[in-house]
Amino acid sequence: MIRFTDVGFRYGAHAVLENVSFEIKPGDFVFLVGQTGSGKSTLLKLMYMDLKPTSGTVVVGKYISSSISKNATPHLRRTLGIIFQDYRLFDDRTVYENVAFTLHVTGVKGNEIKKRVLQSLASVGLSHQRNKLPAEISGGEQQRVVIARALVNNPHFLLADEPTGNLDPTTSRDILQLLKDINTRGTAVVMATHNYELVRRMNERILQVREGKVYDVELRTS
Repeated sequence: MIRFTDVGFRYGAHAVLENVSFEIKPGDFVFLVGQTGSGKSTLLKLMYMDLKPTSGTVVVGKYISSSISKNATPHLRRTLGIIFQDYRLFDDRTVYENVAFTLHVTGVKGNEIKKRVLQSLASVGLSHQRNKLPAEISGGEQQRVVIARALVNNPHFLLADEPTGNLDPTTSRDILQLLKDINTRGTAVVMATHNYELVRRMNERILQVREGKVYDVELRTS
């Protein structure tokens, strides 16, 4: 479970979030919506504890923002899959090697790496592209590599920061459907986006970030 309790966050004198409280349960699919600069990315960074709250508490599984040690932070992040808008792939490594890198740095060995990477690539429909470099595949396929990399540690939660921001509408819908399929298999998904058209297509929970607060909302389809 992810739980925010009376969370505030400031950059200097600027209050980004104030008294934010909500829970996200295992298996949920949640959209974080709001204008650019409203604090969506800050919320995600608080979830994977790249940032610590100025006030209040963030709990992710067994990890608590007020007490997590620097050494424990990498262990927290292994329970999460993080998907970035700008891909952050290694240009000089193949699709397979980009996904495998995550396992190498966490100490997974040989045959287990191969098994998990191939499973992860198959789950996003990229087995046939495993020997290509990122520059040799499309933007949508690069985002699928990022998703495969996020899945390779079998995370409890996927945290996706504007994963369709650089993609055309058709590819965006494909990526959203892929995330929904992953969610259906049991992984919770938290997706930050400002694309309300995509959100309207899905009957999922919506958390709106507005003026430092977070609200459960319902978007009208008309």
